[in-house]
Amino acid sequence: MARKCAITGKGALSGNKRSHALNATRRKWNVNLQKVRIVVDGEVKTLRVTTRTLKTLKRKGQIAQ
Repeated sequence: MARKCAITGKGALSGNKRSHALNATRRKWNVNLQKVRIVVDGEVKTLRVTTRTLKTLKRKGQIAQ
């Protein structure tokens, strides 16, 4: 399963880790994914969403109890 948000599609970012000597090695910033139960078209589904998306869903009242 890909490390992507099921709703927004946000995924991991990549770049360089820099030491004090400015050596560059590749690194990855993963998204903070959480499993959450959401009501979609009247039925409850479990999706992996980012915490930012989760905050928005809680505000809109889409989270299943």
